[in-house]
Amino acid sequence: MSATEPRIRPWAIWNLRCPICGEGRVFKGSFAMNEHCPRCGYKFERGPGYFTGAMYFSYAMGMPLIAGFMGIGYLFRPDIPLHWLFLGGWLLFLPFVPVVFRYSRVLFMHFDRYFDPEG
Repeated sequence: MSATEPRIRPWAIWNLRCPICGEGRVFKGSFAMNEHCPRCGYKFERGPGYFTGAMYFSYAMGMPLIAGFMGIGYLFRPDIPLHWLFLGGWLLFLPFVPVVFRYSRVLFMHFDRYFDPEG
């Protein structure tokens, strides 16, 4: 299998690497992305609004975390109203936002590259 053939690379996703070569870093800072892969030169953003699709991955990662925090809160304090548990779960989720942001973008790039390799 060649490097340009689309495939899912769990190691590359976990380490926030390029969907093409699996080696170049996607992010150069906490929120700043490289425009191109430093290793193979692949342009990460295929077009305007490309990362809008990453919101679905962000939602899919964020909601279980919030629900988990709510569930833990309910186990320890079932007398607290649901809307307060949701607010508490959301507040506990806030420190995870940078991680979810980064992984949602990388997951979307790998997903998009796998199902639409030519773009």
